Amino acid sequence: MQTDVAEQGTLGSSTRPRAMWVGLAVAVGLVVAAVVARPVFGWEVYAYAHPGPDDAAPLHARWEPRVGPGTVPAVLLALLGWCYAVRAAERLRWRHLLVVSYVAGLAWLLSLALVDGIDGVSSILAHSYEYLETARATSDFPAALREWIDRIPLDSEDNWPVHVAGHPPGALLFFVVLDRLGLGGAGVAGLVVTLVAASVPAAVLTTLRTLREEAAARRAAPFLVLGPAALWMCVSGDAVFTAVAAWGLAALAAAATRTTWRGSAPWAVLAGVLLGSCVMMSYGLPLLGVLALAVLAAARSWRALPVAAAAASVVVLAFAVEGYALWEAYPVLRERYWDGVASDRPTAYWIWANLAVLVLSAGPVLGAGLGQAWARRSELGRPVLLLVGAAVASIALADLSLMSKAEVERIWLPFVPWLLVATSALPQRWRRSALGLQLVAALVLQHLVHTSW
Repeated sequence: MQTDVAEQGTLGSSTRPRAMWVGLAVAVGLVVAAVVARPVFGWEVYAYAHPGPDDAAPLHARWEPRVGPGTVPAVLLALLGWCYAVRAAERLRWRHLLVVSYVAGLAWLLSLALVDGIDGVSSILAHSYEYLETARATSDFPAALREWIDRIPLDSEDNWPVHVAGHPPGALLFFVVLDRLGLGGAGVAGLVVTLVAASVPAAVLTTLRTLREEAAARRAAPFLVLGPAALWMCVSGDAVFTAVAAWGLAALAAAATRTTWRGSAPWAVLAGVLLGSCVMMSYGLPLLGVLALAVLAAARSWRALPVAAAAASVVVLAFAVEGYALWEAYPVLRERYWDGVASDRPTAYWIWANLAVLVLSAGPVLGAGLGQAWARRSELGRPVLLLVGAAVASIALADLSLMSKAEVERIWLPFVPWLLVATSALPQRWRRSALGLQLVAALVLQHLVHTSW
């Protein structure tokens, strides 16, 4: 522990914060440009399929200033986090840090959601375009797999609802399982999703420590737990994907750092199953392969790759055997995507406005962290650079694919925690102020706009 604290002091004593300020300015500038471009240039950007005067573009949200039952708890948690989180992350025993990160993260998620009362936990999943209604109506999941691709197109006789059609069947399967377990009520399912989502910081911290970056993990911990991403992590199906992905990468790190085949193989199998499940939950999550390769490169070991890849392939092929082949579904999904609102959304706007939405989701400190990480790349550990670089590359590929025009505040959630690892590069004397900025951003967003996810 003494070594880690020493490393923290060395890295945190930088007197070269210029890159941090440049990164922050770029991030804030992107957001301002995305907000003002529409009224200034008269663009209709179709953040919603049916635009309205209260659209909060570039977010898929409506302007709705309000306070609610969760306002006071959220403000109190923000004040406690601002006062104590940075110091606690440095001083708590590791196991205690993981527990506190989960409990604090869960409280933060729920307090923000409860600004809208109980509806903040239940109303999203209760909507007909979400998974839960379809999950309740699915009595024969193998039969659903066999007809899955035929029901993707908009002009099919019985097409899937938007979210079900827009994802592989693993996403629906999660909610089918919840329903069969008696957890299919919108409020209960929303709570389960939130309980799962709150584990993401612990997974990222575990991965960093496994890769011998405990000091960096402690520096990044407050930013992983407290921030605007919580607005979309609570009750969003994409939050489940984020958690499965994070624990899959944590298992892969464990496999890659084991010194014996017997110790490595079980972790590699688990990693493959989890990451393969992610591919069956979202068409964008094969990009997790970039992060997976970064984990293996950070560990300087490729022993786990064949086993993990084989396990992931088994998951994908199991769905194919039952009637759903990912490689056949994707072209059909792409056609439906362009038959819908995507054809109305101007690429010239969204190709960069997506990045503004990412800043709103991850928080403005993302820009500061990335800028400082780049400026101090020679001082940061190799695993930190590889993980952050892989997350940046994944976002770039997703953006250039043009399959994520708008709505990326939820779509890109699986990559946000790994981007926020860059906050470990922030100078020590600025971390508390940076965390305060994140907390204020989250509170302002939650109380000014009503998100659709």
